[in-house]
Amino acid sequence: MTMAEPLLMATDSKFLFSKNDTQDPRLGDLARITSSFQSMETVKKAIAAIDATDRPVTLVGYPDDEGIKNNGGRVGASEGPDRIRTSLYKMTPPAFSKLHQHPMIYDFGNLNASTKIPLEKRHEAARGIAASAHAKGLRTLSFGGGHDYGFPDAAAFSQWAIDNQLKPLVINFDAHLDVRPLDNGITSGTPFFRLLEEFPDIDFIELGLQGQCNARSHLDWLLSKGGQVSFEEERRTSGLSLTQALLQLLGDRALGRRSVFLSIDIDAFSSSVAPGASQSWPTGFMPDEFFDVYSWCLERFDVRGVGIYEVSPRLDVDDRTSRLGALIAHRFVFQS
Repeated sequence: MTMAEPLLMATDSKFLFSKNDTQDPRLGDLARITSSFQSMETVKKAIAAIDATDRPVTLVGYPDDEGIKNNGGRVGASEGPDRIRTSLYKMTPPAFSKLHQHPMIYDFGNLNASTKIPLEKRHEAARGIAASAHAKGLRTLSFGGGHDYGFPDAAAFSQWAIDNQLKPLVINFDAHLDVRPLDNGITSGTPFFRLLEEFPDIDFIELGLQGQCNARSHLDWLLSKGGQVSFEEERRTSGLSLTQALLQLLGDRALGRRSVFLSIDIDAFSSSVAPGASQSWPTGFMPDEFFDVYSWCLERFDVRGVGIYEVSPRLDVDDRTSRLGALIAHRFVFQS
């Protein structure tokens, strides 16, 4: 990248909402925005300087929907990161929080999504940023952008876990398997094909799958790789909650405290509550049932990172979807 094209572009300070009232703090008061970064080395130095004592969170946006376009989806998720920030930074820390000190959010801005830089190179940059945060012991939060960025996020986490003699557990909440082969290049449908090709021995679970969204050949491939799945049609017919479905898939692994990465494609939710997605259906999660299993994961596991993908403001209604994304991020910051 040239000096004219930074690696990360700083978040505008206008997003840091504040009431300027110490009795009514907002997340805009708890966030620290960085300057733009020209290179990975400068990013690594900035991350290395962060005090990891109070479990701070690094935030990076991926304003990039080329992978969605490549997959034939509706574009608009490039606008997602900043719209989620708008809602997130207006929120208060939870009134019931027992934390003595609220976690700091270090907002590293948005990845340079210039089409002059090949998509694969953008993914390499995203992976490098996440890897640096994990190496420092920081929690990672990312806003898409296309779900193709689930690969660099999950891959950085998986490598960190393996390097620390831990078996990675990646849980994907999604209507789609997203294990399409790379026949047509990188798309929003390829992240977990790439992940399982590189890391065949990880524990990988998908919840929220919908029958009309997935080919049998893709399911067979995932199962052959040891992946585990829960389809919404079967779950609802059986009467299981999302938490019960996850517990069934985890088995004895639910008993220990595992390091986990959670990948959340917003199209796992019903279009009635999340219309702003590149593809959404009336079927899908409702917020209450999702937050039950999500809170269980945050309490039971050491959730090292959360990625929220495919929020598309131009397809949204009254910011319902971006606010949902912000709620998911808020819960991670304060409950994990």
